[in-house]
Amino acid sequence: MNLDLLDEVREEARIKVEALKRRVEYKYSSKLRPRQFQVTDLVIRKAYPYQLENKLSPKWTSPFKVTEALRNGPYRLETLEGGAIPRTWNATNLKFYFS
Repeated sequence: MNLDLLDEVREEARIKVEALKRRVEYKYSSKLRPRQFQVTDLVIRKAYPYQLENKLSPKWTSPFKVTEALRNGPYRLETLEGGAIPRTWNATNLKFYFS
């Protein structure tokens, strides 16, 4: 008898897993704050752990200018003096700089 009900049990488990995935996705999306920067916006970036000397060190580093916005969130940055930063930065590691 248990073998006859096996398909129904599997289908019920699949439905429950799908419902759980949707609840988790909804909860994550409700807390997500999308950030989009335009070229020439001033931003600050997260400091690397090795840049933090102690717990009172600033968590964000000096302002940078966005030079290029690539697809899906990465940005190329340069210093205010014009020096290029060698790699791209994701929007989650950047914040607007208000002067």
